[in-house]
Amino acid sequence: MEDRQSQTSPGTPKSPDKPHRHGGAMAEAMATRTPIRRDSFDRPNGFPLPMLDSTPRRFSTGANAIPMPAPQVFAAQIAAEAELDEKRSQRKDAQDIETALNKFQFYSQTPSIARLAALTSPCYFHKRFGDAVDIEKVLEEIKGDDQLSHSRLMQTAASVREVSRQLQRRPLKRAVRNVMVITKARDNTLVSLTRELAMWLLGTPRYGKDIGVNVWVDSKLRKSKRFDADGLVKSDERFKDMLRFWTPALCLEQPELFDLVITLGGDGTVLFTSWLFQRIVPPVLAFSLGSLGFLTNFDFEQYKQQLNHIMGDAGMRINMRMRFTCTVYRAAASVLTNTAQSSSASLSTSMAGGPPTRTNTNELESTKIEGETHEVLNELVIDRGPSSYISSLDLYANDSLLTRISADGIILSTPTGSTAYSLSAGGSLVHPDIPAILLTPICPHTLSFRPMLLNDDMALKVSIPFSGRGGAFVSFDGKGRVELGRGDEVVVRASAYPFPTVMGRPLEWFDSISRTLRWNTRAAEQKGWAGGAAGHGEGDGADILDEGEREKEFDIDFAEEEAAVAASRDSGYGGASSEEDGRGEKKGGWR
Repeated sequence: MEDRQSQTSPGTPKSPDKPHRHGGAMAEAMATRTPIRRDSFDRPNGFPLPMLDSTPRRFSTGANAIPMPAPQVFAAQIAAEAELDEKRSQRKDAQDIETALNKFQFYSQTPSIARLAALTSPCYFHKRFGDAVDIEKVLEEIKGDDQLSHSRLMQTAASVREVSRQLQRRPLKRAVRNVMVITKARDNTLVSLTRELAMWLLGTPRYGKDIGVNVWVDSKLRKSKRFDADGLVKSDERFKDMLRFWTPALCLEQPELFDLVITLGGDGTVLFTSWLFQRIVPPVLAFSLGSLGFLTNFDFEQYKQQLNHIMGDAGMRINMRMRFTCTVYRAAASVLTNTAQSSSASLSTSMAGGPPTRTNTNELESTKIEGETHEVLNELVIDRGPSSYISSLDLYANDSLLTRISADGIILSTPTGSTAYSLSAGGSLVHPDIPAILLTPICPHTLSFRPMLLNDDMALKVSIPFSGRGGAFVSFDGKGRVELGRGDEVVVRASAYPFPTVMGRPLEWFDSISRTLRWNTRAAEQKGWAGGAAGHGEGDGADILDEGEREKEFDIDFAEEEAAVAASRDSGYGGASSEEDGRGEKKGGWR
C-alpha cells in the first residue's frame, strides 16, 4: 500500500524536491503541488466509468485554489458577449453596404471586357449538361484517389471519350426564339439577302404561334435604305418588338441572349463571329456566300428547308471547335523603357526607385505585366514584321524551355485553322475533332525544324529574349496586330469556351476540303484518248467506243503515212532500219 501511494501520476515529476530544469514559477508550482492519487484514475470493474457528481473538479497545476466566478462576473460576461454580437452585426451590415457600392461601381465603371470575365457563366454547353454530369465532383474524386489502378484509369479515359462522342452525335433540341444574323453591312447583295432572311424568320409561324421568332441584325442596318427596317415593321405591327439590333457590347455582355447565330458570308464572317463572342458562343450556322468556304457548309438557296429542319423537332448537331486563349505579358523593363522614351527620364527613375542598377534590371526583366487577352479560332501568328533580322523566339511548354526558334516566325494553330495560314506554311491538315495544338514554323533557319502537333493540355509560351536583335509582332486571327518588345511573351492555352458550329452532314469537313482545295483532283484535265486508237487502248483516259465510232474518230490514211516514212528511211534520213523505227518498235512507221 505504501509503495502504491508513493507512485506518482503520469506527467508528475518523480522528484518533487528538485525543480524543473528550465526553472521559473511554473517549474516551482509543478514541483510543490500535491500529487494526484493513482486510484483516482482507476475504474471499478475495469471499463465502466465511475458515478459523477455535480461538484466541479479542477485538474493540473493547482487550479483548485482558485474560487469559482461570482454571479456578477457571469452577468458582465453575458453583457459583453451581447455587445460584441451587436458590433459584429453592425460591421456585417456595413460590409454589405460596401459590397453593394463596389458592385454598383463595378457595373458602371468597369470596361465591358473585364466585366464579362467576372460575370459570365461557364460554357454554353457545360450548362446544358451540368445536371447530368457533375464535372467538379468527378475531378475532386480523381484528385483524392491516390491509388488509382491502371484498369480504372483506362476505364475512366474510355468513358470520357465515349461521353464526348455521344455529345457530338446527339442533336440539340431546343426552342430557337432569338436568332442573330451576322453579315457584311457594306455588301449590298448580302444586305438584300439579310432582309429576305429576316422577313422569313419574322413571318414564319413557330412553336404553336401564328408568328415567327425574334430577329437581331447589325445596328449598322438600322437606317439602311436597302434593308428598310421601317418597311419590315409596317408589314406587320407585331414585328416592331421582334426586330432588334445587336452591338458588339451586347454580344460581350449578354451572349446567352441568342439561341442561334446565322452568318451570311465566308470564313471571315465566321472569324468575326468568334471575335464578337469572346467567352460564351451560341450555336453558329454558316451559309456559304464567300470565296472559300472551309467553315461555311450550308447553301443559302436552301435556307428555308435547312432552318425548318434545325428549328423543328429534328434539332441541330453541334461540332465543338477548339479555340485558344492567348494572353500577352509585358516585361516591366520594356514597359519602363517605352514610358521613359515617350514621357521623360524622371518618370523612369521614379518607377525604378532610383538609378538603374544590375539588381533592379534583373528584377524588372523577371517581372511581367498582364496585357490583352484574345480568344482565337484559327491561329496566333508571331512574325518579325518589317525588321530585316531573323526572329529569335524562346518556346516554353509548361514553363520548361523546349527550344530557341530562329525563323521568320511561327504559327500556333487550332485544328480549325489547319486549313488556313498553317497549311500555306507547310502544316498538316487536322480534323477539327482532334484536340491538338499545331506548331508550324515560317521559313525556319534550320531544315530540321518541322511542323509539329502538340497535346492540347500544354500551356505554350513564346518569349522574346532580351539578347535578341529585335522584337516581333503578334496577330490573333489576323486581327489586333500587336508589337512585342524584348522580354515580352505570349501564353497560349486551350480555351474553356469552344466555338460550336451547326453540322449539315456527318463528313462535311472532307466535303469542304474536297471542294475548296480540289482534293485529289488534277488542276488541268487532259484531253481524253479514244480507246484502242494509236496503240493506247489501255492507257488513262481511254474510252470504250464501238467500231462505228472508231471509224468516225480518225480520218487519216495510215497507208500513205507509212509509205512516206518508208521512203524517208530508204533515203537514209530515217535513222533506223526497216524492221525498227526510231523508237525501237518493229513494223516501221510512227503511229
